[in-house]
Amino acid sequence: MQHKIHSPWWHFFIPKLYTVLKEGYSFSLFRADALAGLTVAIVAIPLAMALGIASGTTPDKGLITAVIAGFLISALGGSRVQIGGPTGAFVVVVYNVIQNHGYDGLLIATLMAGVMLVVAGFSRLGNWIKFIPQPVITGFTAGIAVIIFSSQIKDFFGLEVEKVPGLFLDKWMVFWGAKDSLNLFATILAMGSLIFIVALRRFFPQLPAFLMAVIVSSAAVLFFHLPVVTIGSAFGELPSHLPMPALPENFSVARMVELFPSAFTIAFLAGIESLLSAVVADGMIDRRHRSNCELVGQGIANIASPLFGGMPATGAIARTVTNIRSGGKTPVSGMLHAVLILLAMVFLSPLASYIPLAVLAAILMVVAWNMSEQEKIRHLLKAPFGEQIVMVITFVLTVAVDLTVAIEVGVVLAAILFMHQMSQHTKFVEDDFDDFEQRYKSGSVDLPDGVVGYRLRGPLFFGVGSRLIDVVEQLNPAPKIFILRMGLVPMMDASGEASLRTFLDRCRKKGVFVILSNVQAQPKRLLSRMGLLEEEGAAFVLAVDYQDALSMMQKRLSL
Repeated sequence: MQHKIHSPWWHFFIPKLYTVLKEGYSFSLFRADALAGLTVAIVAIPLAMALGIASGTTPDKGLITAVIAGFLISALGGSRVQIGGPTGAFVVVVYNVIQNHGYDGLLIATLMAGVMLVVAGFSRLGNWIKFIPQPVITGFTAGIAVIIFSSQIKDFFGLEVEKVPGLFLDKWMVFWGAKDSLNLFATILAMGSLIFIVALRRFFPQLPAFLMAVIVSSAAVLFFHLPVVTIGSAFGELPSHLPMPALPENFSVARMVELFPSAFTIAFLAGIESLLSAVVADGMIDRRHRSNCELVGQGIANIASPLFGGMPATGAIARTVTNIRSGGKTPVSGMLHAVLILLAMVFLSPLASYIPLAVLAAILMVVAWNMSEQEKIRHLLKAPFGEQIVMVITFVLTVAVDLTVAIEVGVVLAAILFMHQMSQHTKFVEDDFDDFEQRYKSGSVDLPDGVVGYRLRGPLFFGVGSRLIDVVEQLNPAPKIFILRMGLVPMMDASGEASLRTFLDRCRKKGVFVILSNVQAQPKRLLSRMGLLEEEGAAFVLAVDYQDALSMMQKRLSL
């Protein structure tokens, strides 16, 4: 029995929207997508304005980005439920580019980044996400969270600071120097909004906490005439329409050469975050995104956004999760979310003038906390010491030096660590074949129908872990039992453990029982340390060797 699926190369560049429409789009799907789109729009409106301000520009730039890029990412991307727009990961990069090159420089860099993403997608570089180790991703994401939190101190306490420095330590020194200018009304408003948001999320998670905090605080400012800085007093009334598309000013070859490093950083971040968000969405809806198509969609969105004056955009994990939990089924929900934000700009923009910056600071502090990856940090602290060091160094460099430097150093350190680990196990690796080789026994031992066996060769690490997940996705129909022989897996890292955990979870959802046989000492120690072996029982079991696995198979089939 053959369990392989072959698709033509062009299939991987077809947007999921086309696939959905071809399958048949019903009114019930539209109703579910419309409700999810409305829910996500309610979350995205205050968040887009807050991210625009935090990035060193104006709130309308964040809304424009959510409308233009959000619509195109959903319409042209490779995920069914991805929601795009401005995200916290870009705050640091965008702020630095504006400070050094002006807003027109940001527009040029974003446009260039969009072209890079399109080229990367058609070059099939979407699969390269697997070469970014988990400790590096966790370290720089947590570092960005700390930077975003720090950037909101001025507005949270209403401090009078003429210009906030870019460097982390300098920023806090300026804040401390301006402590006497603390605005008590702004502080109370921000603290109250923060408590309000946390309480709503804890006790009434179905309510739009961000939007309700904005409405309540704006009403307080309007009726009690509180002396706090608002969007209206800081930026004037927001525009009620989209600007006409146009090329950025000072667009030239010399300017492009100057902005190339910034454009590469934007493209790199957009690619990383969008694909990570798509992977998270896959796990929640039990589907597979098209990574290269997603990069192309992200690229087109980042070409279009600066033409309308918008900022860089990428897949937003929190808004994507909100979309899924609200019942979003297809890319139409993301497209509707963008349309609804546009309608809010057209009809409600005058009301935005009353929104206090203090409440937007509170919202971004919540965003920073959600980005801080506390659970992943705690989980990685159980990993080998070297991977813990990689995470910590990446975090420190992100906060104290530069995001690009942090990622570069983190990846290099992870590669060196991996090479060291490999050098300790080279005597076990004598494999000239693919990492995965299907073994159907002939002669005396035949695997019965409904059972498949695979042998995993070589180390299970951040570079090959995704191939393990691909195996179960390609099995059609899904087997009853999956025997994974791991006798030739000499070592495993934290990313390999995460891939194995995802593989087992996918099998469990498909009703596939897994037997892991011949697990060596180092992988078994790691799986035990990181808690995976505690879950043995209902979804998978460990077999001492292949004969033991066959015995377990027979017992399982006889149930």
